[in-house]
Amino acid sequence: MTATQPPLTARRFAMRFSSTPRGARLARRLCGHRLDAWGLPYGSDAHDTVTLVVAELCANAVRHGHVAGRDFHVLLTADPATGTVRIEVSDTRGEHLPRVPSPEEDGPGDGGRGLLLVEALADRWGCTARAGGGPGKTVWAECYAPGLA
Repeated sequence: MTATQPPLTARRFAMRFSSTPRGARLARRLCGHRLDAWGLPYGSDAHDTVTLVVAELCANAVRHGHVAGRDFHVLLTADPATGTVRIEVSDTRGEHLPRVPSPEEDGPGDGGRGLLLVEALADRWGCTARAGGGPGKTVWAECYAPGLA
């Protein structure tokens, strides 16, 4: 007699955060905690990679997508069947679309390298209009994360 296991279901975490550095830090920490609960332990390569991508996308939402009185939204989904984690960060500024700086633009100064990290670490990333027709955009990234439970 063989026991059948129920199919693995996708995990989901969604929350709004204040569009402040403190909100971005809280988003990173809560997503890191959720990843650990989903089977990607703290300190593992997959956990560190996804957490860094979350941190960069949230920091960009605060720095470049901030509108007074408006929060940003994080949606984290994990699909154990494919071993993929998808990060979606939505803000309310649609006119500030993300782009990776060219090598000529990369000089000394503060900032401008976050999307270089996202591009290097994520398997895929992009930007879409905000779901539901609301104002703003959603920047998303997908990372392969073996070990999801």
